Amino acid sequence: MTLTFQILLRPEPEGGYTVIVPSLPGCVTYGETLEEAERMAQDAIEGCLAVMREEGEQIIDDSNSLEKHIQVAMV
Repeated sequence: MTLTFQILLRPEPEGGYTVIVPSLPGCVTYGETLEEAERMAQDAIEGCLAVMREEGEQIIDDSNSLEKHIQVAMV
């Protein structure tokens, strides 16, 4: 079975990228390059899923999710 998860890569002021997996709360990691951040995300997601399986939690991936960005003007 293949699952799909959206990841957000946020550049950090000191360099590197923080990776957040929105549909897996608490699943956050870091990589110094985009490539490393993606590898770290894969590893973090696999670890989160292993814990969720052990605890009998339902796993819902992002394969049916829609993505939309909203811009908000600062007043």
